[in-house]
Amino acid sequence: MAGVTIREATAGDDLAIGELLVRAFVEKYATKMPEVQVTERRIAELRDVASKRASAKVWVAELEGQVVGTVALWLKGSRGSESWIPTACDLRHLAVDTSVRGQGTSALLLDTAEQTAREAGATAVVLHVRRGAIGVRRLYEARGYRRDEAGDLDLRPEVYLEALVLALSAQQ
Repeated sequence: MAGVTIREATAGDDLAIGELLVRAFVEKYATKMPEVQVTERRIAELRDVASKRASAKVWVAELEGQVVGTVALWLKGSRGSESWIPTACDLRHLAVDTSVRGQGTSALLLDTAEQTAREAGATAVVLHVRRGAIGVRRLYEARGYRRDEAGDLDLRPEVYLEALVLALSAQQ
């Protein structure tokens, strides 16, 4: 997408990232999946970007000085990773502002995270998608992610997360 730059997040981005995550993961789900119940704990977790930056790589997509997207990657073996594959990196919190959706911003963020995983020597990138989030799952499947039930997280009654994995090759 023209004009969008991807860079590592800084402490100065924490507020913008946190609010973008709340809009994407709370407000968007409220309209698309009204049965989803979001707890105050989950909202606080989304807003706690400083903790994410302490244990993961966090990037922002920036357009004209504004944060319009974000993604986080826990490297293999890092504290807080939800990876069920020891040699994989854990991708989380991909969010893109509605003003730039459908323009390739998520692809830029995912390209950056996946390339970082390759450079770190990971064999795969893993992630979780809320059961029923069909559009989100299709986005990842179009990039080559495949379902892996071994990594599912059953956190009901709050949420059931389905696991996806992207196998990496050193040549890519």
